[in-house]
Amino acid sequence: MAYTTINKSSLHMNTKLYTGTGSTNAQTGVGFQPDLLWNKSRTTADNHLVYDAIRGITKTISPDLNSVESTRDSAFLTSIDSDGFTVGSNGNINANGESFVMWNWKANGAGSANTDGSINSTVSVNQTAGFSIVKWTGTQSLGTVGHGLGVTPKMIIIKNTSALENWIVYHNSLGNTKNLYLDETNAEHTRSDTFNNTSPTSSFFTVNTATGVNKTGSTMIAYCFAEKTGYSKFGKYQGTSSTDGAFINLGFKPTFFMAKCIDNAESWYIFDNKREGYNVENRDLYADNNGTEGSADWLDILSNGIKFRYNSIGLNGSSNNYIYMAFGQSLVGSNNVPCTAR
Repeated sequence: MAYTTINKSSLHMNTKLYTGTGSTNAQTGVGFQPDLLWNKSRTTADNHLVYDAIRGITKTISPDLNSVESTRDSAFLTSIDSDGFTVGSNGNINANGESFVMWNWKANGAGSANTDGSINSTVSVNQTAGFSIVKWTGTQSLGTVGHGLGVTPKMIIIKNTSALENWIVYHNSLGNTKNLYLDETNAEHTRSDTFNNTSPTSSFFTVNTATGVNKTGSTMIAYCFAEKTGYSKFGKYQGTSSTDGAFINLGFKPTFFMAKCIDNAESWYIFDNKREGYNVENRDLYADNNGTEGSADWLDILSNGIKFRYNSIGLNGSSNNYIYMAFGQSLVGSNNVPCTAR
């Protein structure tokens, strides 16, 4: 019996590494036309750059900043292509000789109107993989926003692109009364003005009066993720402070893993299956800052999950609690092709 219907996870989420050229630089091999693109220099302290198909290739927001959306010319992202993307000459995304990573997710192009909530939205959705991009205009009144997934999201990341506001993170393991900020190291905090202490449904999520999620006249963008067996998981674990640390059984081989301590002021750690390339050498980047790639031996990427190998409060502090998001390739799909550890 198959564990998942997603036989090839790289048709929905894929990491692309490339070396900058300082001139037009087309990258293929992503496996699909990406709709959410998240870029970071691995070797220089430049800000993260996030693009999506609804806002278009000239608009960027940075997860490590609370800044407004920036308009960029073709020297940044030149095009989104059928099997990848093309970057221009700007050094932040294509400096000559510099190493970059682009994390890519597939939705469904520029999106369409959604009226499932009391606030109309534009939604680009990949229901198969449980991912949608949602845009709406804030009202600063309690309302609901349709997300198009058809199932309840486990994680929602929201940015007010028109104002200086934190990135607001809803995570199922925190519950509907608590939030995190993607652009900050803060521990979890209680706020009723974001989601009105209301969990999302299979049709919509609730936004209250907080300007970070619903400011009057501001353009809001959300990235919504539902859990799909054998492909994605959004959960919680407890650290052990041991180099023979906690094991997270994901049920698939992770290709992207991001985790955050919710008890203390610690960074959002990001790992993937492309950088460095073998256990225990899995290099970290941080969503909340522009730092370069770290080199600590944090964890093993296994055929069915994550094993922590470093004693640090950042990812594995004794009795500390952490939330995570993970994507990957199932152990066995309907094609009966097994995956192995790194």
